[in-house]
Amino acid sequence: MKAQKLTRETIRDLGVVKRDFPRFEIGDHIAVSQWITEGTDGKRRVQVFEGDVIAMHHQGASSTFTVRKIGANSVAVERLFPFYSPIIDDIKIVRKGDVRRAKLYYLRDRVGKSAQVQEKVLTKEAREHVRERAKEVAAAKALKQAASEKNTQAAVEPAQDDNGNQE
Repeated sequence: MKAQKLTRETIRDLGVVKRDFPRFEIGDHIAVSQWITEGTDGKRRVQVFEGDVIAMHHQGASSTFTVRKIGANSVAVERLFPFYSPIIDDIKIVRKGDVRRAKLYYLRDRVGKSAQVQEKVLTKEAREHVRERAKEVAAAKALKQAASEKNTQAAVEPAQDDNGNQE
């Protein structure tokens, strides 16, 4: 048996599947819905972890992002999420952050209001542009889904010639 030749790029992209999460960036306040298995009976439920994205590492299938929240009694909690993990059910953007750094590790040393990320305030035109872009993306996704359904339906139905006979 001959061994396959794998390059560094193909190894890095193994296990990468399309995730339909919204595009979030450093400084955004997001809510990550994750599957939690409770006890020995294996009951599963969805738990939400909401906080600021302080770091992202783009490394193919090993891509991760770090979310930091302030928990009970002002105790900070950080969680590192693998982007392609099956335990992540959904990600929602609560608000966009206005930052100038790629990593926000300096927030670990801050307390109170100075530990918060400022919200990015959009003008009316920018909000309209975002809404229009979202509509375009939704329309393109619906069109693509309709085309794929049409292709699968055509593959299921038998082909017929001009006289109505099956080929």
